[in-house]
Amino acid sequence: MKPNIEKQFLEDYEAYADALFRFASFQLSDREAAKDAVQDVFLNAWKYIAKGETVGNMRAFLYASVRNRIIDQRRRKKEESLDKLAEEGFDARDENAHRTIEQSAEARRVFDAIGSLDRNTAEPLLLRFAEGLPVKEIAEIMGESENAISVRIHRGIKKLQKILSS
Repeated sequence: MKPNIEKQFLEDYEAYADALFRFASFQLSDREAAKDAVQDVFLNAWKYIAKGETVGNMRAFLYASVRNRIIDQRRRKKEESLDKLAEEGFDARDENAHRTIEQSAEARRVFDAIGSLDRNTAEPLLLRFAEGLPVKEIAEIMGESENAISVRIHRGIKKLQKILSS
């Protein structure tokens, strides 16, 4: 194994592990399952590149891998309620942030609104706004066209606005 490959892998781990964990935590509503998913994704990525395989866009590769792992877990286990996470004070961007009561109430409202959306609408919104990924990468992660993802995001925003304005 070349030292620069190992160094790049460690840099990728540092750059993406926390964001992948947040994404998996929100999707799975289970911190331990999210930790396991991220750990397995990085382990599999290491095995993949250790065989000499190349990855063009590591971030997209990792997000697609964790997304597939989440889908597999959902197939095996009935999805838990998002209310449990909200009651525990989960914040999709920063679990340790101290918020005022007003900010917490608004965050809870947005969290509930996102949770009420179907997965195909919520997932691109989370990747775009909670994780800050560009549409091109979200399309790559989800295996769809950029246009389809842009439409989903646009429609998702409209749905959120409608939910939040009522």
